[in-house]
Amino acid sequence: MAGAAPIGIFDSGLGGLSVTAAVHRLLPAENLLFYGDSAYAPYGIKSPEQVRERCFTITDALVARGAKAIVVACNTATSVCVGDLRARYPIPIVGMEPALKPACDRDAGRPQRVIVAATPLTLKETKFARLLARFQADHTIWSQPCPDLVTILESGHLDDRDLVREALDRYLGPYDLSQVDSIVLGCTHFVFYRDYFREYCPPTVAVIDGNEGTARQLRKLLAGRGELGGGDPGSVSIGNSDPSPELAAYSRQLLERLS
Repeated sequence: MAGAAPIGIFDSGLGGLSVTAAVHRLLPAENLLFYGDSAYAPYGIKSPEQVRERCFTITDALVARGAKAIVVACNTATSVCVGDLRARYPIPIVGMEPALKPACDRDAGRPQRVIVAATPLTLKETKFARLLARFQADHTIWSQPCPDLVTILESGHLDDRDLVREALDRYLGPYDLSQVDSIVLGCTHFVFYRDYFREYCPPTVAVIDGNEGTARQLRKLLAGRGELGGGDPGSVSIGNSDPSPELAAYSRQLLERLS
């Protein structure tokens, strides 16, 4: 039965584990297959052609394992090829985009001042340009690439507070954060830095991501197709293009942080 089939989730590396945690919380009866592409990370500094090739390869493998839906748990991959994936596969393909709409809808619709933190490629792609065009006439929006935050997480240094602080100083130091309403975490890796962002910013700055919205959209699509799982609690399987036991253990630790 389709309801018992797994959901495939993939990312350029380990950031998509934050989306996996959100999906698991909202849909605890679903079996999840997460695949991180750490051997090829980061996507954010690669060419669109390279990213597209990896996305097709991974999605082919997840579909071959019986996935009833795919979550592209990577803003960069979504920006580059979510349309191509939807054209190729007959199952729901759920992508990510920076949560700019929730940020701009805050405070009863009053003009907002928002920093979008993302990878360089996400911010350069047409998909983000279209998203930005919907809001920039009424709001002040700054696009801030933060590639080192991907590298720090992937290399296992998330708990190196000095290293993270140094990166945040580079990326956020030039802003007067007292004049910022929110920061959008436009990369799934950045969700693991939520507490760092909160500590760095004044308490008036909201830190927003799109993971919960993505999980809700997945639930809506599966419910519409009559394919929601039920019954026993689901499982979470973690795979990676880097097969090292150390990375497998680190991946499980990251997932448990958000569970």
